[in-house]
Amino acid sequence: MPVAPPRPKDLALNALRAFEAAARLGGFAAAAAELGVTPGAVTAHVKALEARLGADLFQRGAKGVELTALGARVLPAFTEAFDALGLAQHVLRAEAAPRAVHIATLPAIAQLWLSPRLPALRAAMPEVAISITAMEVPPNLKRAPYDLSLFPGDQGQVVAEDWLFPVCAPAMAAQLRNPEDLRNLPCLMDLAWSDDWRLWADQAMPGQPFAPRGPAFSLYALAVEEAVNGAGVLMAHGALVAGHLARGALVAPLSHRVKLPQALRLWSARPLRAGQPVERVARALGAS
Repeated sequence: MPVAPPRPKDLALNALRAFEAAARLGGFAAAAAELGVTPGAVTAHVKALEARLGADLFQRGAKGVELTALGARVLPAFTEAFDALGLAQHVLRAEAAPRAVHIATLPAIAQLWLSPRLPALRAAMPEVAISITAMEVPPNLKRAPYDLSLFPGDQGQVVAEDWLFPVCAPAMAAQLRNPEDLRNLPCLMDLAWSDDWRLWADQAMPGQPFAPRGPAFSLYALAVEEAVNGAGVLMAHGALVAGHLARGALVAPLSHRVKLPQALRLWSARPLRAGQPVERVARALGAS
C-alpha cells in the first residue's frame, strides 16, 4: 500500500513576520507599531517560533533585545522575502483595482497641500478613485498597502522645496518690521515641528538668543488657522501656506527665509508604468 506520511507543518507566517519586523526594527514595540498589533502579540509570536525551532532568535536583557547569531544570519533572507511578498501584493492590488490610487502623507500635507489639488485631479481623472491616509511617519511602502507616499525626505520626486519664514494675519503685519519684534508677539508653535523657530532664528537672528512664547498645537493646520485668526505669528512651511498667502489671508512681513534640507517628495516602492492611474496621479502632483 502507498505510504502517505503526514507533511511537517510550516512555520507560522505571522510568527516569521513578527520575528523579521522585530529584528529589522530593533525591538518588539517598533515591530508592533509597524504590524498594527500589540507588543505582547509580537512577543508571543516570537516565543512560539523559538519554542518550535528549539533555538533562541533574540537575547533578552535589561536594555531590550538583541539578535542571536542565528537570528542575525537568517534576517537578511527573511527581509528580502517579505519585501518581495509586499511588492507582489502591490502588483496584485493594482491589477485587481487598477483605477484606485492610495496616497499616504502627513496630516498637515494632506490638509494644506494635497487637499486643494484633489478637485483638479478628480476633474482630469474622473475614473480614478484617489484615497488619502494621514499618518505621522512615512510607511514602509514595500510592505504597506499604499501606492504613493508624500513626505519631507530625500527619496523620490521633489514636488515642492520647503522654506521656513514667519507669517501672520495682515492686521498684525505692522507690528512685525524686523526679527526682534517677535519678542513682543505671540509665536504659534506646532508640536511636531517644534524646532522650526530655532532653525529660522539661528540664521535670521545670529548670536541673539531667542525663545518664542505662545500657544502650541498638535495639528499644524489648526496653527495655520489660528494665525489667520490673528492669534499670533506662525513659523510657516512655505509649501503649506502658499494658498493662504495667495488669498491674502496670511502675509510674510519679514524677508528672511530658511531652506530646509528635506524637500516634499513623492515616492513609490515600485516602478510606475506610463499611462497607468498611479503614474498619472504622480505626474500631475509633480507638475502642480
